[in-house]
Order: sequence, then structure tokens, then C-alpha cells
Amino acid sequence: MTQVPAFAVISGAQVHEAVAGREEQVTRMVEAAYRLHGEGLTVNPDSYFLRFPDRPSDRIIALPASVKGDVGVHGIKWISSFPGNVANGIPRASAVLILNDAETGYPFACLESSIISAARTAASAALAAATLADRRGDRPRRVGFVGTGLIARYIHTYLAGNGFAFDELAVHDLSAEHAEGFKGYLERTEKGPVTVHDSAESLIRASDLIVFATVAGEPHVHDPAWFAHNPLVLHVSLRDLSPEIILASCNVVDDVEHCMKANTSPHLAEQKVGNRDFVAGTLYDVLTGATTPPADRPVVFSPFGLGVLDLAVARYVYDEVSASGALITVPGFFHELKRYG
Repeated sequence: MTQVPAFAVISGAQVHEAVAGREEQVTRMVEAAYRLHGEGLTVNPDSYFLRFPDRPSDRIIALPASVKGDVGVHGIKWISSFPGNVANGIPRASAVLILNDAETGYPFACLESSIISAARTAASAALAAATLADRRGDRPRRVGFVGTGLIARYIHTYLAGNGFAFDELAVHDLSAEHAEGFKGYLERTEKGPVTVHDSAESLIRASDLIVFATVAGEPHVHDPAWFAHNPLVLHVSLRDLSPEIILASCNVVDDVEHCMKANTSPHLAEQKVGNRDFVAGTLYDVLTGATTPPADRPVVFSPFGLGVLDLAVARYVYDEVSASGALITVPGFFHELKRYG
């Protein structure tokens, strides 16, 4: 007889314990999820944006998804972005994720998901950086971070966890306080010198690997000449670069249909030229050798962020917490289980 699963709640502390120090392992999970997605073994509908007319900078996003293979789960991430939180001393983003049983559809876990989201985002960026750089034949030694929040910190951690070592590090943020704070973090973890740049231009020109992790709602970097040295760009925040820069670069995305929405920089480029010919391929294409990034053009990776990645990491966290004996279930969560009472 089919049983209704117990419902568990997994805290952020438990999530952190499950993933901290396992950056390479989490990256391999994300790579496996990308491969399942590329092989058609996932369902990843459009993200849904809840916006507020009186608070245009705020939003809450729903990312439903399903993954087959070893993950074998359905679910949804519900993540908010309220940039004003930072000034009030709390993180910008907060999130929960629900896992649903693949056979019965019953939800069986609710996980704190801001850490899962940051980890899968950073793992995706590190995977892209390693794959694209290795295909080009040389790993960058000078890195620059535009935007210095939690995501930037996680990306740096995951780059280091995937074997990147840097001779020079650069930082730029609209907030001098945040830039100095991130510089202090990097100086505690890196041997190379860390420089705070007053402008995005000087950082870009001084970096071979550039990480955009901002809350920009529209392009603020416009001149393709800043990228004449053909760097590798992790365009994680998606809306930093002008269409002109996108069109002058080799573009790799995680999913073409998803990336061409919501006025991302690639979406703006598509609107400008009326086609998608500027997209060289997906990260799956690079992983499988179908697309090779050139060394003589800037290479821009623009990941929209797929819910299937969140599910892969969340399933791993659930299994780790369950195996440790620390899983906290809610007795009687499902109550009306008899058809006729």
C-alpha cells in the first residue's frame, strides 16, 4: 500500500552544514543536473515573477521544476529579492524550497533555500568558468568582482573550490563600505593583492575573469572596447551588459528560451537585432563539445538560473540530513487521509 510521506523541515543551519566545504562535490551535482537537462530528462517551466507596483525594485520569484535520473524529484523554489533589506542589516534574498515525491506528488520537505540558491548559482558559475577556460586553453589569473554581496562571496568560494588560484583580485561596488568589506574577506582567503576600483571600467580592463553579481535592473556597462582583451565574463546578474557588448561577444547561456525573457541583456540584444544568432550555445553544448569558445573574443556566460539545479542540491541536502538522523518531521502534517472520513 502506498504510504503518505512524512513532512520534514530543514533549517538553514542544516543546509549550510550539508554543503559547506563540499564545493567541488556540489559543482559535480550541478553539472549532472545540466547534463540531465540537456538530455531532456527535466521539466523546467518559466519562472513566475510576483512584482509590486508601489515597490518596483522588489520581487518574489517561483521556480517550479522536475528532475529525473538519480535526483528523481519534483519541487518549487520561492525566492524573494528585496534590495532595501541590505540597508536595514538583513540579507537581500530569502527563500524556501518544497520537494514533492515523484510518485505521489505529496510534498515531503520544506528547506531553507537562500543557501541552496547561492550554492547552485556559485556552482553553476564555477562550472562555466572552469569549462570555458579549459576549452580556451588557459585559466585566468586576474579576477574582478562587480557587486560584493552574498552571491559574489559564494562564487569566489566555489571558484577556489574548483581549483582557481589568482595572482590579482579586483573589487568594485557602488557602496564603498561593501567594497571594503569584500576586500577584507578576500584578503583573509587569498594570497594575491586585492584592489578596490572606483569604476567598473578600470576593473574590467584589469581582469581576465569578471564576475557580475549585482542587483542592476538595466545595463550600466555599455562600451565593448572595455573588453578588447577578450576576458571570460560570468554575467550572473544578467542585466549589466548593453546589447552592443553582448553582440560583440561569444555568448553561452544555460537555457536559450529561459534567458531570452524579462529584459535580460541577451533578451535586449535579441530585441535589437531580431534574432538569436549571437548565442553560440548552452553550457551543456560546451560540456559535450558541441560548442567551443574562441580565444579571440570576449566570452560571456549568462545563466538565467534553472530550478532543476536547486532541486538537485536540495535533494542532496535532504538525503544528507536524513542519513545523519537529524531530520525534523512534523507529526500529523497531512491529516485528511481517509476518502470518506
